[in-house]
Amino acid sequence: MRKALFVVLAATLLAVPAMAELQNVIVGGQIEIRSNYYLNAFSDTPEIRWPAAFVPVRAIGGPFNRNVVSIFDWDDRGNDTDFVEQRTRLNVKADFTDEVSAFIELDSYDIWGQDFRSNYITGADFAAASGDDVEVYQAYIEVNEMWGVPLRVRTGRQELSFGSEWLVGTNDTNSGFTGLSFDGIRWTYATDLFSVDAWVSKLQENTPVEEDEDVTFAGIYGSYTGFEDISIDAYWLALRDARSLNDTNFTFFPEWVEDWIGVDDYDPSTINTFGLRGAGTIDAFDFEAEIAYQTGDAHQVGSTFVPFLYGDDGAEYDQWAGNLEVGYTFDMTYQPRVFLGGAYFGGEDNRDVSFWEWLSPFDKPEASVSFNRLFSNWEYSQFLDTMGDMSNVWLVRGGVSAMPTESLQVMLKASYYDTLEEFAAPRHISVGRFRVPLAPGLSFWTESNESALGIEAELSATYNYSEDLSFEMGWAHLFVDDGLDEGNYTSRNGLVFNGGTSSDDADYVYFESRLSF
Repeated sequence: MRKALFVVLAATLLAVPAMAELQNVIVGGQIEIRSNYYLNAFSDTPEIRWPAAFVPVRAIGGPFNRNVVSIFDWDDRGNDTDFVEQRTRLNVKADFTDEVSAFIELDSYDIWGQDFRSNYITGADFAAASGDDVEVYQAYIEVNEMWGVPLRVRTGRQELSFGSEWLVGTNDTNSGFTGLSFDGIRWTYATDLFSVDAWVSKLQENTPVEEDEDVTFAGIYGSYTGFEDISIDAYWLALRDARSLNDTNFTFFPEWVEDWIGVDDYDPSTINTFGLRGAGTIDAFDFEAEIAYQTGDAHQVGSTFVPFLYGDDGAEYDQWAGNLEVGYTFDMTYQPRVFLGGAYFGGEDNRDVSFWEWLSPFDKPEASVSFNRLFSNWEYSQFLDTMGDMSNVWLVRGGVSAMPTESLQVMLKASYYDTLEEFAAPRHISVGRFRVPLAPGLSFWTESNESALGIEAELSATYNYSEDLSFEMGWAHLFVDDGLDEGNYTSRNGLVFNGGTSSDDADYVYFESRLSF
C-alpha cells in the first residue's frame, strides 16, 4: 500500500509542472522473459556429500557444522530444474531547470507460477496471494554541471556500473537477472580526456540494534580516454562489514577468559580491491584486460570456520585476480570474430588438518579465503558461475561469432575450468556412487581431490526483430571432469562445495525475449 501511494504521489507531482518548473518527462521500461532448463546439474535440495564425522574439522563454514554440503549433483537420477523468470521495469525521468533531474524506476522480478491468485480446484481467489513484490529499484536526484564545472552528483538509490562490470555491475546477465542497485551518493567529474567517479553507499543498516555495525561500499574509479578507441582505468574499491561477531555468546566462559584465550577477538571485515584495466580496439583487434589485488581483514569469513568453539580471527584477504580477452574481426561477409581469453581468481583451501591439529581440538582454525568477486556481472559458466561468484579457479576460453544477417548474431565458444587449491577429502573407496571412508575417525588421513572441473561448450543466437525487441536462445553442455565428481570449493567465492553424486554431463537450454521502450 505504501508503494502504491508513492507511485500515485510521484505521478501527481509530475503532473504539476508549474510548481517544479518541469521541462521534460520521459517514460521508459523493459520487459525481459527467460525460460531455463537445467539437466543433471542441480540437486533437488542441498545434500550432505561428507558427514561431519568423516571430514577434517575445518571443512565448511557455520558454527559447529562440519558437514560438506553441495547444491549440485551431476547425476541423471534426480529431478531436473526448469523455470521461467520475468523482470518488469518501468521508469520516469523528469528534467528540471538548472541541469537538475529526477529518475524513478520500479521493477518486479518473478518466477512464473509463484504468484497465481486462484485455486483452480475450488475456484477460490486469493487477491493477496501474490504479495507486494514491486520494488523501488532506482530513485535518485541528479545535478549536472554543478557550479559551472563538469561535475555530476547523483544522490539516492542507483545502479553502479564501472568498466566492463567485472567487479561492480548490475546483475542482469544470463539467468537470475534480478538487477542490483545501491543506496548512496556518487560524484562524477568528466572531461574530454578523463573521468573520475567517487561514491559512498550503504548495503545494510543495523541501527538501533547495533550502533556502528553497518555494511558500506565505497570507492574511486578513474578512466583516461585520451587515446583513440582505448580506455585506461584504475580503481580502489572498499567494502567494510562492521556487523558484530561472537563465538561464545551465552556460554560458561567469563569475559576475562575469552580475552585471555583470544576468543571473540573479531574486527570489522574490510575488503580493499586495487585494480587496473585496459580495453579498446586497434584496427581489427579488440582487447579487454584487467588485474586486481585484494587485501584486508576477512573476519566475516573467518568466523564461519569453527571447529569447536571459536573461528579464525586472523583471516585476511591476500589474493590476485585477472581477466584477459583478445579478439579479431575479419573484414568480410558475416563479419566473423574469433577470440581467446582466460581468467584467474586466487584462492586457498586450508580445510585439511595435520595429525597434531587432529589431536588438539582447541587448535586455532585457519580459514580458507579466496578472491571475493564483489558485485561482478561476468558469468564465465552457465553452471558453475551463475551468480558471478566462482573463485579459487583458473580458466581458458575461446570462440567465434558471426552475423549471417544484420539482425542475427550467432556465437560458439568453449571454456576449460580448473581448481587452484583442491579439497583434501578423507581417504576412501568408491562403492557405486557412494564414497566410503577407510578410517572415519582419522580426519587427518586425507588425499587431495582432482583439480580439473570440466569443459563447457555453448552455442547461442541473438535475433534483433526490431530496435526494441530481441530474441535469444542457447544451449550449453558441460563435460563433467573428476574435479566436479569428487568436488572442490569454487562456488560462492570459494566457500561452497561443487561436488556431486556422479559424473554425468550436464545441459542447459534457454530462450529469452527482451522488449525495451
